[in-house]
Amino acid sequence: MRWRAPSIDTGAWGLQLPRAWKERLGTLPVVRTVELVTADQRVVTGEVCGPVTIRIEGFELVSSEVTFVEMELESGRYDPLLGYTVLEQAGIAVDVVGGRLLNIPHLDLRAASATG
Repeated sequence: MRWRAPSIDTGAWGLQLPRAWKERLGTLPVVRTVELVTADQRVVTGEVCGPVTIRIEGFELVSSEVTFVEMELESGRYDPLLGYTVLEQAGIAVDVVGGRLLNIPHLDLRAASATG
């Protein structure tokens, strides 16, 4: 299933889709229910479901989760949100100056292997 490009938000978590789309993806197990804080400081409830395969055009496939939340239509469309966890899993960095997504050739394990 294809949708328009989601908004990228490096301060957000995971992939957020409108609850209205949940049935389109078929039966997905609900992993857990979470509370999320929106940019305008509202607290909303989301259903985390998965696993799902996420394809970001031009990058590696990611096996992850999706969170369904209530969303309002904006100009007749929903505005899905793609956050930092999925970007990191797909090896993507955000070039904020150039307004583009960049491929990270190697995942960073330096902090995981540091001794001290």
